[in-house]
Amino acid sequence: MIGIICALKIEVDGLKALMENAETVQKAGLEFISGKIFGKDVVVLESGSGKVNAAVGTQIMIDLYKPDAVINSGIAGSLSKDLIIGDIVISSDCVEHDINRTALEEPRGLIWFTGEKRIDIPADEEISRKLAECCENLGSTVRIGRIATGDMFVSYRRQREFIAFEFDALCCEMEGGAVGHVCYMNKVPFTILRSISDDFKFNKAENYDEFKELAADRTIKALKKFIQMD
Repeated sequence: MIGIICALKIEVDGLKALMENAETVQKAGLEFISGKIFGKDVVVLESGSGKVNAAVGTQIMIDLYKPDAVINSGIAGSLSKDLIIGDIVISSDCVEHDINRTALEEPRGLIWFTGEKRIDIPADEEISRKLAECCENLGSTVRIGRIATGDMFVSYRRQREFIAFEFDALCCEMEGGAVGHVCYMNKVPFTILRSISDDFKFNKAENYDEFKELAADRTIKALKKFIQMD
């Protein structure tokens, strides 16, 4: 089974429209929709915004459905002047840029697991590669690289430049790192698929609202191709 956790309702609706024998389970205020898409078992969730919502949804999905892999799909802000609205980033790994214990002389983004500390959480290389193939011919630049997650909408240019410099990340968003964090703890393969909705030129709230549907349309097309080929 493929688990897909979406940041936007428009993505969930696009996948639901393809689903046969759909069943819905509600848990913790979240709606998990499972069924078959192109003959494959798929469960889809609109997680809600932010790291806690994404983490709760991911753990429930893993407990209830035991997916073979999880894909977090959504939109993101560019951290590179080479990535513009509509371009696509797929995770090689992810970081949580808002973890900050530098006052204790720890590096930014350091995650404490039981018995382990690390900054980067590695995505599944094969899934990321396959998703990149599915994004070909969408009319977008496609990059595989680091995605930075934090509980903030990053609009200021200096914030973007700081996160890019500090973590060598290509884009920033609000859920992927939490999904990756939970998958890593549960030993479930994952990756993050993000389409750029705001960049260094267009980075205001009104730009985000204007371009998010364009960006989401591209992630939906990529997910459809991935499910067909998986």
